Amino acid sequence: MRSILTIAMIAYAFAFPAALNAHEAQSGWQYEAYCCNGNNHTGDCQMISTRNVKVIAGGYEVMLKPGDHRLVTRSHDFKVPQSQARRSQDAEYHLCLYPNEDTLRCFYAPDMSY
Repeated sequence: MRSILTIAMIAYAFAFPAALNAHEAQSGWQYEAYCCNGNNHTGDCQMISTRNVKVIAGGYEVMLKPGDHRLVTRSHDFKVPQSQARRSQDAEYHLCLYPNEDTLRCFYAPDMSY
């Protein structure tokens, strides 16, 4: 019975890999469930380019155009206070848009180097 269960779990992992990694960044670390409302199947969270982020006094300015994030269909300019930025686990910028492209729910930034 145990081997049947193991085979079934392996088959499920190959058939539905996104279901097992619903909140996982491309580099393998986990986004917080709150950031994508516990369901990242819609692609709420993803890495963004450093060219989309500018460090400003007190935080960050995140500028997005269509193509910069899979949910973005028009230009956006978000301001994120340093106190609301979450720590990125892979030295890249990531952001989660939820419930729609107008709401930046979570922003992940790498540690600043001087």
